[in-house]
Amino acid sequence: MAKKGKTPAQDPAPEQAAADPDAPPPPEPVPPVSVIYCAVCTYPPEYCEFGASLTRCKEWLKEEHSDLFDKYYSEEALQTKVGTLSLEAQQKLEKDMAKKEVKAEAKAEAALKKKMASQIIIKRIERTKRKHITSVFGLEAFDIDLKKAAKQFASKFATGASVSKNPQGLDEIVVSGDVSDEILEMIENEVGVLKGIPADNVELVEEKKKKGGE
Repeated sequence: MAKKGKTPAQDPAPEQAAADPDAPPPPEPVPPVSVIYCAVCTYPPEYCEFGASLTRCKEWLKEEHSDLFDKYYSEEALQTKVGTLSLEAQQKLEKDMAKKEVKAEAKAEAALKKKMASQIIIKRIERTKRKHITSVFGLEAFDIDLKKAAKQFASKFATGASVSKNPQGLDEIVVSGDVSDEILEMIENEVGVLKGIPADNVELVEEKKKKGGE
């Protein structure tokens, strides 16, 4: 019986195969896409027409990115875009857009007037044994996040601060301690989240404890 011979050992695979000189070069890495957003409506410029402030969007785009303005709103671009529309359809489109912009501007102006007429009440409330708390009402009218403001007060004064309902069922911030003057100063200096509040819209109020009640 023939003795089986040993199988010759295979050559170990090289750690790295030699580069094929005829192989195509590896593809270049693709850079990330840079997207421009309109500073007026926050849409990409090609979608500004679907917002409610096209006129201001176009003014911003022309000033900041004239190449994109020419691409989307030059005479040639507009003619290409509406070339398939009849004259009557074009006029209707322009009127509808103008009405939409006027309505949006009026709404924004009304919201601004309402905000500027809003009052922020900082109330110093007397408690038992000469203790006080401070309530702050009306911050949300100026787009202030109440939870963030309460957290800021708690950190600033090293005390308790939370959002709760007042007797009228509306949200307010209640801070432990007499810190009404300090909160007014923070609002005037626009500290942290307390930005965009006119000082004339802030009123300090004091509420004393009724006699005979503990």
